Parts: sequence; structure tokens; C-alpha cells
Amino acid sequence: MPGGDQRLRERLAPRISHLIRHWKGDLTGGVTAAVVALPLALAFGVASGAGAIAGLYGAVSLGFLAALFGGTPTQVSGPTGPMTVIMTTVVTLLVGRYGPEAGLAMAFTVVVLAGGFQVLFGLMKLGQYITMMPYTVISGFMSGIGVIIIVLEVPPLLGVKLSGSVATIVAGLPGAISQTNPTALALGLATFALVMLYPRRWNTVLPAPLAALVLITLASVLLLPADAVPRLGAMPAGLPQLVLPRLSLGDLRTLAGFALTLAVLGAIDSLLTSLVADNVTRTHHDSDKELIGQGIGNIAAGLVGGLPGAGATMRTVTNVQAGGRTPLSGMVHALVLLVITLGAGPLASPIPQAVLAGILLRVGLDIIDWNFIFRAPLLSWKTTGLMWLVLILTVFWDLITAVVVGVFLANILTIKRQNDLQREQMRRLQGHVDLDAGQHDLSPQESRLLLGCGRDVLVMQLAGPLSFGAGKFLSQQLSSVDDFHTLVLDLSEVPLLGVTAALAIETICLDCRDQQRQVIIVSDRSQPVERLNRLGVDRILGVAFMVDRLSALQACSSQLAKAA
Repeated sequence: MPGGDQRLRERLAPRISHLIRHWKGDLTGGVTAAVVALPLALAFGVASGAGAIAGLYGAVSLGFLAALFGGTPTQVSGPTGPMTVIMTTVVTLLVGRYGPEAGLAMAFTVVVLAGGFQVLFGLMKLGQYITMMPYTVISGFMSGIGVIIIVLEVPPLLGVKLSGSVATIVAGLPGAISQTNPTALALGLATFALVMLYPRRWNTVLPAPLAALVLITLASVLLLPADAVPRLGAMPAGLPQLVLPRLSLGDLRTLAGFALTLAVLGAIDSLLTSLVADNVTRTHHDSDKELIGQGIGNIAAGLVGGLPGAGATMRTVTNVQAGGRTPLSGMVHALVLLVITLGAGPLASPIPQAVLAGILLRVGLDIIDWNFIFRAPLLSWKTTGLMWLVLILTVFWDLITAVVVGVFLANILTIKRQNDLQREQMRRLQGHVDLDAGQHDLSPQESRLLLGCGRDVLVMQLAGPLSFGAGKFLSQQLSSVDDFHTLVLDLSEVPLLGVTAALAIETICLDCRDQQRQVIIVSDRSQPVERLNRLGVDRILGVAFMVDRLSALQACSSQLAKAA
């Protein structure tokens, strides 16, 4: 197979050259991204209930494999806030139902299933469609996730034990406030203040989350007794052990539902980050390949007891700014975290939980889409209401319900607006009368022909794509005019004809046939004509197709002249 080897070398040569050319920037970018990822991985692990080490295992396995197999060269992947919120619910539910060992094993099985779904999405070429979601819905559920993170971190910030759903935590906060650990609260607020006020230019040397983690932890160790505040505690060291998938048939539907939620959310999060990376680097990612890479990474994360994750925007941008340009940077980031993980136990154990809570409070605030929240009322009150509905459903119900309801209502509003525009653009002309009192685009010759036809010819002009919402008003508009002999249905400005609209036109043609009327359909577009012909409209007695309106009106005029 000498020819095949030659073609393989020709394909690989540019990639190898690209890697060699950017290896220094990739090394710097990967190390810098790892420094940013470390405190977040620990914090997400603790917040999920699976333990800090689960955050590191997830960052290592997902970060390496998603970079290796993914379709966005500069993407850095790992545990993220949105994914952690869902994983927290999964861990809480399954551990409460089956105990720590079996519950965690089943929770990580959900992660494996989620990765499998993502690989399937990629193989089915769904990458281009996943991000085609109304921004109002994306903004609502992302802001809702930010609120959830903030609420979940309030108890560790106060130094109290309070877990459960958002509603449970909110209901228990009044009683928990009286048990606040002032020292823990001070450490958490100091961490939050340091992260918020940290000079942006210093982030290139030492990222704010890591600086806060090291400085506040060091101060707590030097100035406070070990038991003054809840701390991270002992953490496993060394390589992870294989966590075999464990399924309960009775909970299969629930587990699959959570897995699908994680898969869709991770896909949206990753592909949105890929778009950010494209804008920064002026490149184009491969959405389907990225989904496959994310899926493989999440499968591996679940098998080693790691948190699920996605492409992380802050870490990806940090990587690019530090010089990362190829997948090598993402793999270096994972390898650096692996080295830290192998000896992180003794170093991480004294970290106060309030410090991690302070870091995640900033993460939660960053996830909330403040810009759109303040500007949405300027755009539309319907948009504002939909966004807040999705946000509230995300916080107090669940993400899937929020997204499904949000997308459904957004589509209904879009279809309603589209139908209103189609009504405004539609014109009915009969003789010298414009039945809709608007502006028509008939040429002088067409106007003379129509005037000569009198009330015998009704012209109905339509414009724009006709979706399933157009069927009803087509029939309504036609039923209000009953004194004509020939209907000229002008679809010359209709580029796309939906199935429901096509069926409505078929019904109109059948009704006209039964009433001894003729129909001339005007269109030079292939899609509407082909769809109507597939329904057999061209075989209905009294129906004819013409490519332009002038020809149709000339035919009507000639027919009336012959009849006279």
C-alpha cells in the first residue's frame, strides 16, 4: 500500500508542521490554563458532592481526550459550573437512594451514558443544530445555573452544613444563619473580594482564583486552629481506579434522562465556547468532531470517577492569550493537572471549604447573563418574560423542563410573528379593487389585464416562507371572497413551502374544483412546485401552473374573451 502511505504522510505533514511551529505557545498556554483550572476543578468537585478529587480526575481525563479527539484546536475542557449543577442533583439523588458507594458508581454511570450520547450526536452530524436555540432560552437557563451555583455555595460560605435542592436550601437558610461560623464567612468573603478586585493584568502571571486559593488558605493555616473552619480534608492520592458502570433497571429512565440533560448541556456549552475560540483565533472548528471528542472525554471521566465537563470559555481564552494554538495545549493542560493530582492530597487537605465557596460565588456571578437581563426589556417584554420564565424553571424545577418550555414558547412566538408578517405582506386583488387596501407590485400591463377581467379573477399574492402557521389564514382569507371564477395564487415570492401550508393549498384547489372554479398557481421556485406536485395538486381538475403572473393574467383574459 505505498500509495496509501504517501497520502497519509501528505495529510499528516501540515499538521505536524503546525504543531512544531507552535509548540512553545502550546506549552505556555497549557500550563497557564492548568493553573486557572486547578482551583475550579477542586471547587466543582466539592460542590458536586463527589469530592475534590473527582473534579481533578474529570479535568485530567476530559481535558486530554477532548483535546486529542475534538474539533476545536485551542479548546480547553474540564468541569464547568452548568455541568456541576446537574451532577450535584444526580449525586444527591443516587447517594441518598443507594448509599455512598453504589450511589456514586451509578452517578458516574450517568456520566458515561452522557458521553455516549455526545458521541452519538457527533456521529449523527447534529453539531450544527445543537446551538440553533433561541438566545433568550440560552440566556435564561445559563443565568438560572448561575443562580443555582450561588445558592448552593451560601451554606459552605457560612460554614454550615445544609444541602439538597435550591428550594430546600432557601427554606433552611433562616435557621442556618443563626449557626454561621464567623471565621468561615470572613475567609469566604475575603476570597470573593480578592477574586473580584484582583487586577486583570496580574492574571497573566498568577490567575485570581489560584492566588486567592493559595493566599487565603495559607493565612488560615498560619493564623487559625485547624478546626476553626470546615476544611477540604484528606483527599485520595495517586492514579484513579476504574469505576465500572452500574445500572438499576428501575432507575434506567431517570438515569437516561439525567444523562441526556448532561449531554445536551455539555454539547451546547462546548460548541458555544468553540464559537468564542473561533472568534479569538480567526479559525473554524468542526462541531461534530468536537462533540465526539467531548463524548470520549466524558466517557473516560465517568470510568475513572471524574466529573463531567465541557469546553470551558475562561480556560480556553486564557490558553489562546498565553499562546496556545493546537490541541497540544489542551493535552499539556491535562498532563500538568495529572502531575498535581498525583501529589495533591497533602497540599489540598487544609483548604477551607469557605475559600472554594468564595471562588464559586464569582463563577456563579459570571455565568449570569447580566448584560442581556438589563437590555432585554429594551428589546421586547415578551422576550424578557420568556427569559425570566426559563430562569425560574431552571432554578426551581429542572433544566430539561426549562429548555423544552422555553424553546416551545419561543417557537410559538416566532411562528406568530412570522404569520403576522405574512398577513401584512399578503395582497388580494380583484378587478380594480385591492381587498387589503395595501400596496401591490403589479406592472401597468398586469393591472390593465386584471382590470379587464373584473370580478371574475381573484389574485392572491403571498411572500416569504410559508410554515404550518400559514395554513389557517390562507383558508380564512379566501373564504371571505366568494364571487370569482379563477384564483391566481401567486407564490413567486415564496422560496419555501411547508407541508401544512402545501396541504392547505391542496384543500383550496379541491374546494375550487368542487365549486367549478379554476386555480392558476404562479411560481418559478422549484421547492414549492415540487412539493405541490408530490401531493398531486397538478393532477386536480382545473389547476394549472405558470412561471410568472403576467402569463397567468394573460391566460385569464384570453379565456374570458373566448367565453364572451
